[in-house]
Amino acid sequence: MKYAVGIDIGGTNTRIALVDENYTITKRVEFPTEKADPSVMLDSIGKAISDFGHDIVGVGLSCAGPMDLINGKIGMAVNLGENWFHYPIVAEMEKRYGVSVYLENDANLACLAEATVGKGKSYRFVHFLTISTGIGSGYVVDKQIIQGAHGQANEVCNMIMWKDGPKHSILASGALEAISSGTAITNRARALGLEVAHAGEVNDLAVAGNAIAKEIMDDAKEYLANAIAMIFAVEDPDIFILGGSVSLKIEGFTKEVEALVKAKVLPGFDKYIKIETSNLNEDSGLLGAAALAFLKA
Repeated sequence: MKYAVGIDIGGTNTRIALVDENYTITKRVEFPTEKADPSVMLDSIGKAISDFGHDIVGVGLSCAGPMDLINGKIGMAVNLGENWFHYPIVAEMEKRYGVSVYLENDANLACLAEATVGKGKSYRFVHFLTISTGIGSGYVVDKQIIQGAHGQANEVCNMIMWKDGPKHSILASGALEAISSGTAITNRARALGLEVAHAGEVNDLAVAGNAIAKEIMDDAKEYLANAIAMIFAVEDPDIFILGGSVSLKIEGFTKEVEALVKAKVLPGFDKYIKIETSNLNEDSGLLGAAALAFLKA
């Protein structure tokens, strides 16, 4: 039996899993992400890999973008902080651990997981979007991640959807993430006087008949559907898979978006629109990272 290690470095926690060639997670560990000193994090990761006690074909590493995939460096990952900016994580890990390490954007790896063991495993062309704190996206064709010339393919978070629309983080005004992400939904609701902790509460108010909350949720779904219709026009995938807290926790979200998308594509093409909710939950990053290691080994 062959094994790979999948690592998912998040802004709050880092998760590591030992995964066998059947994509069963056999061991896992989780600890807080060390933002002050990447080398301390690498010590913790190295100990976890050693404690797993198995020879491995390689390590797949999932992290939020942007990143320099050509040189194996973390980019300006806002969720990790400035001490991680441009950190040569692949070279440092390979030097420490003596194994091959493969870095990839977290949304791309979630898409690879879906295409390998999730709802996209029966399809050639799989597009994944995570609708959560932010918005991430990936596209896999024949089990291969489409990275683009500069590793930035499918960074749909910055698609301009709304002229002079809201500003969010380092993204352009009116970007998709500034309208349809969980953070954007929550921030807009608060700015309009609603006392809410997260997007789920905004949706609860909308369902209960609050007009402001309903407009916010309707806009989030409408603009997301616009974006997906555009992606379909360019990529023509077999299936879209939605993950992230907004998609997973808000009942009916995915099907409502699917209905909107079907109304926006060219006549006769609505029958090709298939949008599903992920069933891999929080393990998509780990499984996708392990899948990358197996594919590259």
